Amino acid sequence: MNDIWGIILAAGAGTRLAEATGGERKQYLEYKGAPLFWHCARTFSRAAKIRGLVFVFPPEDLPSKEKELRQFFKTEELGVQWIAVPGGERRQDSVRNGIAALPRECGRVLIHDSARPFASARLVAGLIEALESGARGVIPAIPVTDTVKRVAGNTVAETLNRAELAAVQTPQAFETALLKEAHDRALTEGWEVTDDASMVERLAEVAVIPGEAANVKITVPEDLKRLEASRVTVPCTGWGYDVHRYGGTGDRPMVLGGVPIPGGPAIVAHSDGDVLLHALADAILGTFGGGDIGTHFPDNDPNFDNADSCILLREVLTMAERAGNRIVHADLTVIAQVPRLAPHATHIAKNLARLLGLEAHQVNFKATTEEKLGFTGEKKGIKAVAAVTALREM
Repeated sequence: MNDIWGIILAAGAGTRLAEATGGERKQYLEYKGAPLFWHCARTFSRAAKIRGLVFVFPPEDLPSKEKELRQFFKTEELGVQWIAVPGGERRQDSVRNGIAALPRECGRVLIHDSARPFASARLVAGLIEALESGARGVIPAIPVTDTVKRVAGNTVAETLNRAELAAVQTPQAFETALLKEAHDRALTEGWEVTDDASMVERLAEVAVIPGEAANVKITVPEDLKRLEASRVTVPCTGWGYDVHRYGGTGDRPMVLGGVPIPGGPAIVAHSDGDVLLHALADAILGTFGGGDIGTHFPDNDPNFDNADSCILLREVLTMAERAGNRIVHADLTVIAQVPRLAPHATHIAKNLARLLGLEAHQVNFKATTEEKLGFTGEKKGIKAVAAVTALREM
């Protein structure tokens, strides 16, 4: 019951945007060459603990959208399981259908509106962290800056204290059993709500974490301007290098690019010894002057003993995002006499693209030897180099 899944709601009619979009549903609108619901899927897949996704589409669109999803996952492997189900008449009906499709082992679930394509993986990770810290339900929210009044007819009935008000966003995260209980109660007792937290609040306390100002919802025609191409003005390049020696019994089994290499020499390292991800992380840090991984994850800190380098990489990607950098390309090389890496090259390249949130053509991986020269040629160790290109959006 430890699996975490996301439900991406893409079943709405989008009536307020129908005229501006020529009748196309807003969740199908394209942003940077992909529909909004796929951008949401990409974001969820970049959160380390998301196991799978449930897509909820209008019933009449389900066959065509399942076919579209199969093609998306074929060309851009996100590394998660997925299911597509039909939506219902109301939003809460669509969520209930999504919950019903979750596997039995799913203990926690995140609900997200596909009309919010700008939510970050950092926000998803923050929600998961809150659940793991004991919250049964958690939502992101941002402070209300305008004075808000309750109006009755054409007169002011009350001025609300804006210090106690917040604008709520999705994704929203819950214990699966609690959310299912809330939806069952809503169906039985006839509750009408606008978000899932409104149901769960009646059964349990819902925690709040800071939302993101950029996590806006595409709702009215003016919002369509947000889907225009981002302004990219500054290219940035980073270079990374790392090396590990081979060890004996009891040292780390070989992992490269997050992919186990069966039969590879054991690695002497403080973390999991993924020399490729370490070089990649240093290169990403180089794109914004972020120092090196030794500074951020020192080898004398017991917290990083046998640390999963995929998680360290995601931390570095979060730093890059905060710095305003968008990674657009990576070129990586492993130098080793042993093991032979050709059988693993395709798998490593695909996993690197998934971890970076890039398409296959944006990631290049290769392996070579030093013709039996030097310490790698003498089979004493392994090294990797990485070059990363990023764009800073101004």
